Amino acid sequence: MPRPKRPRCLRFKPQVYYFKPRGIPLRSLEEIAVLPDELEALKLYEVDGLDQRQSAQKMAISQPTFARTLGEAHRKIAEAIIFGKAIKIEEIDHAHS
Repeated sequence: MPRPKRPRCLRFKPQVYYFKPRGIPLRSLEEIAVLPDELEALKLYEVDGLDQRQSAQKMAISQPTFARTLGEAHRKIAEAIIFGKAIKIEEIDHAHS
């Protein structure tokens, strides 16, 4: 049985929750879901320019966990771009955050 997931410190709330290829109706596209912690990791590392250690501290997780989360976010975004899938950004579940 896996260990329970520790709560992450998530501060970023996006204004947009879907991205999709132009000219294709959303109902015709396969979706890839980006989780709130994956989006937070992308923002801290790629947009804010923090290193992995600093980003992990802000999210209150270990650096190896941060690296796995960031890697999964990169993989999902790349798959959506390469295969023309919609990206759905999951909303934070405030009951569990």
